[in-house]
Amino acid sequence: MAVLAAAFDLPAIGTDPATGESFVVLPGGAAPAALARDELPDDLVHAVLAIEDRRFYSHIGVDLFGISRAALENYKAGGVVEGGSTITQQLAKVLFLDRERTIRRKLEEAAIALWLDARLSKDEILTTYLDNIYFGAGATGISAAAEVYFSKPVADLTLAESAMLAGLIRAPSRLNPLVNLRDAQARAAIVLRAMLEEGYLSAEEMREAIENPAVPTALRQGGSP
Repeated sequence: MAVLAAAFDLPAIGTDPATGESFVVLPGGAAPAALARDELPDDLVHAVLAIEDRRFYSHIGVDLFGISRAALENYKAGGVVEGGSTITQQLAKVLFLDRERTIRRKLEEAAIALWLDARLSKDEILTTYLDNIYFGAGATGISAAAEVYFSKPVADLTLAESAMLAGLIRAPSRLNPLVNLRDAQARAAIVLRAMLEEGYLSAEEMREAIENPAVPTALRQGGSP
């Protein structure tokens, strides 16, 4: 880690004196107000892990196996259905890096991911990630997304709603269900199948959620996609 610190401008890690939990210090100096893991429904966590980072709790921030798996799944599907970056890498990109696509930037992303994984618990990384990623329709963070799309707190999200929100992460503007409900529901079905593959739900639960897909509150109240 000393080598990484010398080569890259790595973020600072703080500790909450009240809880003892660690947090990422943002470039502006403030710490993100992440939700606690026990405030997140298991269905939501499982949906995000199944579609974004299946080996999250076992890798070290960067996952070469996951990159290979994603490449294979995308090849078989004829398009991008899985990403190669881990949740920790995505968090590094969202909080600390610009959109420049260079080898240097990818190395910085990996370095920061390794740094974060060594200093934060997996749950701290996951909650910070969900509190800072963009879900479309002006909603940054899972709490905002739950309110914008379903007019409810995160804790009350259903399986179908959790799958839809997890599916938005890869392309939040294009899959915004307020304007593209059909594609958002199709993506949610992919998430549900991934959850089945990972053993997070039964075939019956998957079928029920696919047959009764989530619909944003605004559309159920008479809006049109």
